[in-house]
Amino acid sequence: MTFEVHYTPEFPITKAASQYRWLQLFIGIVCMAMIANLQYGWTLFVDPMDQKFHWGRKAIQVAFFIFVFAETWLVPIEGYFVDRFGPRVVVLIGGLLIGLAWTMNAYADSLVLLYVAAAIGGVGAGAVYGTCVGNALKWFPDHRGLAAGLTAAGFGMGSAMTIIPISSIIKSSGYQTAFLYFGIGQGLVVLLLSFLLSAPKNGEVHVPAHVAQTKVDFTWRQMLQSPVFWVLYLMFVLMATGGLVATAQLAPIAKDFKIADIPVSMAGLTLPALTFALSLDRIFNGITRPFFGWISDSIGRENTMFIAFALEAIGILALSAFGHDPVLFVLLSGIVFFGWGEIYSLFPSTCGDTFGSKFATTNAGLLYTAKGTAALLVPLSSYVVDATGGWHEVFLIAAGMNGVAAILALAVLKPMRARMRNLR
Repeated sequence: MTFEVHYTPEFPITKAASQYRWLQLFIGIVCMAMIANLQYGWTLFVDPMDQKFHWGRKAIQVAFFIFVFAETWLVPIEGYFVDRFGPRVVVLIGGLLIGLAWTMNAYADSLVLLYVAAAIGGVGAGAVYGTCVGNALKWFPDHRGLAAGLTAAGFGMGSAMTIIPISSIIKSSGYQTAFLYFGIGQGLVVLLLSFLLSAPKNGEVHVPAHVAQTKVDFTWRQMLQSPVFWVLYLMFVLMATGGLVATAQLAPIAKDFKIADIPVSMAGLTLPALTFALSLDRIFNGITRPFFGWISDSIGRENTMFIAFALEAIGILALSAFGHDPVLFVLLSGIVFFGWGEIYSLFPSTCGDTFGSKFATTNAGLLYTAKGTAALLVPLSSYVVDATGGWHEVFLIAAGMNGVAAILALAVLKPMRARMRNLR
């Protein structure tokens, strides 16, 4: 196997760049928060749409699959444009599309229109997501885990502040009003912030000698020839599936467990179990990304993956066994999201370490398509529930996939990446 080698030059980071990159990181985090509800707020709309149009849960959840599929599979193309033309124009277009998508959802009176809106929203969200994560990888080669984690936290926690307002608007004014108001607001914020985004120029950042990462910049074609990429891809699919099922199906799970509307009191708050779980889950899903990203900067990516992935498997099994209790449902769903959300910091930072900075947005985008592959399995969970009469088997399958990913991190990925570094 031969490679056209691109070396990342080492320049001392300037003081101005050191300050400016934190501004870029902050802008990326806010943009990510603005697109979070397109995925994490979706579960709140499923039952109200079904009650109004009687389309059925499975038919409505196809829209979620379309959204995730469009969000992930076009990220490499969007990343190519970012690497070539910069982040500004891609995020601007993304802001326009996400505003349009939720506005269309507000007026959708057929499944076809709902599906078209989901595709448009997915393209817009992917443009914002891939750009902001890739930009963080480029600005912070010395703290990739933390930077990717903080950026991804915007996506994980962005909906936490709006779960209660969205729920309230749905109950008081209907789900269509919630789609319209939040769609326009979120799209407008992303559009305005896009004008402030920029990528680092040569000489502004460098890869410190003590950081265990490549100095060779792989193109996307070269990366696809590497077995390490495909191991990462498989692990990403295994981990993403269970979390996407929980994200899309948490409201139906709570209703089937008959605890969705039971009041739960914790930390001075009293909320229905489902609303409490959704709010707490978003917080944990956000905190875990910079937390495990920061840990991985210190103890290594693979060691951190093993710990987090094993925690996710345990959390899913515990939710299956004890989730019928409303308090435990809230707490255990939080653990599930805490053990899952870090994949969006660990995998892109590992990709950047392994395949370089120059084409980081494109390469991380290709790896991110694993989320789209995982989304193919999300609708199957509803069919498994219909066939078995409950969620137990779905939980067992998801926990098993998490366990396999944890083992692969130490037994396969770690030695493969070590050999890859030694060959250079």
